[in-house]
Formats: sequence, C-alpha cells, structure tokens
Amino acid sequence: MNPNRALAEEILEAVGGASNIHNFTNCITRLRINLVDRSLIDEPRIKNTKGVMGVVDDETYQIVLGPGTVKKVADELASIIESGGEACSKPASKPANADSKGQDIKAELKKKNNTPFKNFLRKIGNIFIPLIPALVGAGLINGIAGLMANLMKTGFSPEWMVTLQPIVSVIGSAFFLYLTVFAGVNAAKEFGGTPSLGGAVSAIIIAPSVANISYTYPVFGEITLSPGQGGIIGAIFAAVLISYIEKWVRKRVPAAIDIIVTPTIALLVVGLITIFVFMPLAGVISQAIGTATTWLLAHGGLLSGFVLAASFLPLVMFGLHQALIPIHAELITQFGYTALLPILAMAGAGQVGAAIAIYMKLKHNKSMRNLIKGVLPVGFLGIGEPLIYGVSLPLGRPFITACIGGGFGGAVLGLYAMSGNFIGSMAIGPSGLVLVPLVTGPLGIGASIVGYLLGLVSSYIGGFLLTYFFGFTKELLLEHNKDN
Repeated sequence: MNPNRALAEEILEAVGGASNIHNFTNCITRLRINLVDRSLIDEPRIKNTKGVMGVVDDETYQIVLGPGTVKKVADELASIIESGGEACSKPASKPANADSKGQDIKAELKKKNNTPFKNFLRKIGNIFIPLIPALVGAGLINGIAGLMANLMKTGFSPEWMVTLQPIVSVIGSAFFLYLTVFAGVNAAKEFGGTPSLGGAVSAIIIAPSVANISYTYPVFGEITLSPGQGGIIGAIFAAVLISYIEKWVRKRVPAAIDIIVTPTIALLVVGLITIFVFMPLAGVISQAIGTATTWLLAHGGLLSGFVLAASFLPLVMFGLHQALIPIHAELITQFGYTALLPILAMAGAGQVGAAIAIYMKLKHNKSMRNLIKGVLPVGFLGIGEPLIYGVSLPLGRPFITACIGGGFGGAVLGLYAMSGNFIGSMAIGPSGLVLVPLVTGPLGIGASIVGYLLGLVSSYIGGFLLTYFFGFTKELLLEHNKDN
C-alpha cells in the first residue's frame, strides 16, 4: 500500500473517523484538523504512528508530518473521506459523556485562543501560508539565476549559460513581481470577500500606469505615486476593505443586479481609497519597516541578533510570530531578501544542540534517547516542532537553555549586520540546513552561506553547552535519567 495513504488511514482512525472531522488543511509541516469531539482522539496512537513527528493541541489539532509528506498525506486523507473508504466507515468508540466532555475541551481551547489579537494574527498567517511553496520555489530559482550571473561576471560564460540565465531569472522573479496580487487574493478570501476582487484592487498597486498619477495634499504637498508603492501592506489594507465594502453593498442591492453593481461599486470605491490613501500611507509604513529593521540590526548588532533569536520560539508558542510574516515579505520586496529570517532560524539550531546534550545526559532514559535519534535529523533540516514539543519543552529547563543557545547564532549574524553585510533569505518558510540554498546578501551568495553556517554552528554549540552544564538540576536529572 502507498505509505502516505496508510499514514492517512491511521491518522483518520486515531482522530475518531471522518465523522469527527469538521474540516482540515495543511501548512508546510503540519496537518491541521478541526475536530468535532476532541475526546475521541487516541493521542498515544497518533504519537506512536510511524511518520508522525509530534502533535500540537491548539485551536486546531495539528499533527507534525514534515515538508512534502504533509501535502501528500492531506491529499490521501481527502481522497479517503471523499470515497467513503474503510477508515471512514468505522464507527468512533465514544466513552460515556464524550459529547459533553469533547464540547467542554473544545470550548476551553476556543476561549483561550479566541482573542481579537490572536485571531487577527491567525488571519495574517493564513494569507501567507498558502504562498510558502511558491516563495520557496521561486526564491531558490532566483538563487540559481544569481549564481549563474556571478559565474558570468568571473568570465565563465558559455553560450548556453548566456542564453539560459535571463530565462531562469524571469521564472524566479515573476512570482515576486505579482506577490501583492497573490496576497490580495488570499486576504480577500480570508476576510470573507471575493478573491478576484481582492486581487483586482491589489493589482492597482503594481500597475505601471500609476506612475502617471500625482496629486496635492494640504501640508504634505505633492504626492507622486510609483508602481509597487505600499507593497504587501497596501495590498492587504485594500483587500480587507474591499471584502467589507462588498458585503455591505451586497446586502443593499437587489439580487437581479448584484453581479453588476456590487463588484463595480466595491472596486471603484476601494480603488480610489487605495490610490489616495493606502498607497501613500502603506508606502510610508513599508519604508519605515525596512529602515527600522536595517537600523536595528546594523546598530544593535550582537545584542539585537541575540535577543531576536533567543526570544523567537516563545513567540511561536504564543502564535505571535505570525505578525512577522508580512514584515519578511516586505523586506524581500524592498531588498530582495529578509535579514530577519536567518537570525530567527538560529532558534531551531539551539534546540538541535540542546537535544544532543539531553541525549548524552539521559543515558538511561531509552525512550527519550530513541525519540531524539528519530527526530534529530529533521531538526537539522529546520523542522523544530518534534524537538520542541517532544524533547525540550516537556523537560522545562532545557527549553530555556536551548533558546538562549540559539541566541549565540543570532549574535553572529548580528555581528555581520553591524558592518552592513546582512545575511538574508530570498524566501520565507524553510530554516536550518534547508535554508542554505536561499541565503544571499551584500557579500554574495557564497560568503553569505558561510556566514549563515557559522551562525548555525554557534547555535548548535551554544544550545549544547548551556543545556549540558545548566539544563538539569540534580532533581531533574534523577527524575528523568531512569531506565524505561
């Protein structure tokens, strides 16, 4: 049997069958399931299933499967449910009072996560998560095009490369040219509007003809627009507003003329607001983000890099990291890379070093050592959830030492930034060793990769040493270093 289908069937049975799934989706590493009754989950079975790297019990039940695999398993799961396969027909075993218990758990989790700020950040994350595969693919192709261009500058320019380089460059850069449109489409969808209208109003921002538009404001004087002004932030503003305007107009327009009147009014009104408000305002905000980030890294250097890397995983646990996604996207739009992502990627490297230290300290804890042996390879590849939720966080203190250890790699990259030699990533999504092909910066691709690897090694060593020497009290060591 197809291993991905077998894994999908196993997960389906362990979560209580198809009738217990309200809906599901996936991000780059996790299968995210909205369940009807959480009391039906057989979590030990899920955790012990081959191919499952860990679980995260948030508002959605998240099963960590890793990049590539998660999409295949999600497709197989959809296929099984649609076909009404064997795993779907198996009745879920319900304990007494399961309904009330499940609803209580669901209500409690919903209350904990249903704050306006967290909901807003979740929506921002949902705008960009579907774009990550294209961001990674296009970013990597851009890197190949850049490498070819550098080789040609050194004098190595065979005819095939001279012909192929501009073609590869177009393939890699086209997505980034229209990233604002994709963001607008997803933003409208996320906020309940028509995706095509979100894309249409966002396209105004990158239309070449906006260069012909200028107007005068009191106090501010003459404002001349340029294509791309406002970028991702302006696109999100416009797409969110058109979603609300569209719904407002639709309620007041007769159904017979809705298809003509609603989109026309919504697009015209929000188009004007985009040109006269969002583009200049978001342009100022975007420029400020780029300037502030550059200033922080260039002047904060060691300290800024250390604090950013050391504090990133606590932000992830509270879901606050999603606020950084549009910042990454804006930096890529402005500079061609985000210097924040490689620094934040050091946090996962600290977890890798800590896991090695835990493996060496807990010599008698066979189950923990076996878990570490299973998940450490994917930790090197930048998939940190199994190490966080399965290894360091349950132990408590090692999670803290791992975070601090990750700060050392961030400090190394901060040191590079102090001299203006930022280590950046051409795309968002990967981290760890998987990020290497996407690394670039003012030093060029080769030297930037060396700097990034130096940061990784520093985080590995920092996480290891801090956890080995300070990660366990005598009591903690006695409690966990037992035969099992």
